[in-house]
Amino acid sequence: MSIRAVVVDDEPLSRSNVTTLLGRDAEIEIVRECTGGVEALEAIRTCKPDLVFLDVEMPECDGFDVLEMLGADLPRAIVFVTAYDRYALRAFEVGALDYLLKPFDDARFSVALERAKERLVRGKSVPATRDFLVVKNAGAVTFVRIAHIDWIEAADYYARLHAGAKTHLVRRSIADLERELDPATFCRIHRSTIVRLERVSGLQLSESGEYDVVLDDGTQLRVSRRYRTRVQSILKLRAIG
Repeated sequence: MSIRAVVVDDEPLSRSNVTTLLGRDAEIEIVRECTGGVEALEAIRTCKPDLVFLDVEMPECDGFDVLEMLGADLPRAIVFVTAYDRYALRAFEVGALDYLLKPFDDARFSVALERAKERLVRGKSVPATRDFLVVKNAGAVTFVRIAHIDWIEAADYYARLHAGAKTHLVRRSIADLERELDPATFCRIHRSTIVRLERVSGLQLSESGEYDVVLDDGTQLRVSRRYRTRVQSILKLRAIG
């Protein structure tokens, strides 16, 4: 088995240590070394590695920022590598396979690598799925279940998730979220709006001649002309079904 790996760490010595240990394993192919979060985002999306060794504290954006912005592009195996133990719980909550605390010895690294291999072998033919979105705000990490999202609106370079009485700002574009979400469950009704179809109670014609989607909690959201025919067709099919 060949495992494609990316190593992300802003400290040259630490990055070199990880790459040296990986280089001893004939099954590992190091496809990129990254010095920061922004570079890591580009590398992971381009190279699509199986395994990522990811530092937490980095300039520009940290390891948790990287995972939040990757969305559905998350690799199957993520190992956090950091000098701080305070991030351990959060790392496992966002799906990390292991947490290497610097300085670590060769034996501890081998354990992490074997865990990664086991996961990759087990999940080789299983498509990756997620039922939550990672939201990082003011140093805190929140996990918003996709099943709880009622609608989504664009907010500059972010997207605001509406889940019941709560809202969450995620550092993702609405176009990116649309690609990730199940089209049988969510529908784009405007360049800045996505709705959960089961929350829609109907369409309402406004005085201006435009249509609004009405959600079951009374929220009214404008349907743009670009998406009107598609929305009407989907809602009609759902009503028939």
